[in-house]
Amino acid sequence: MKIQYFPDTDTLSIRLNDTPSTESEEIAPDVVVDFDGDGGVVSLEIDLASSKVDLKSLDLKGFAAMGQG
Repeated sequence: MKIQYFPDTDTLSIRLNDTPSTESEEIAPDVVVDFDGDGGVVSLEIDLASSKVDLKSLDLKGFAAMGQG
């Protein structure tokens, strides 16, 4: 998973995997979800992100344990 913020366009991009997207759908104003050929979610893009998301806080839980085992 890759999370990127682009301040020049105020866009937050959350890429869930490397699967190519084949379809996009705007599910809310300025919020686009990309899907793969099987209908699975590939990524999420939020435009005007600073007005929709608290960009000063990122709380990740449970990720350290996922890479172990």
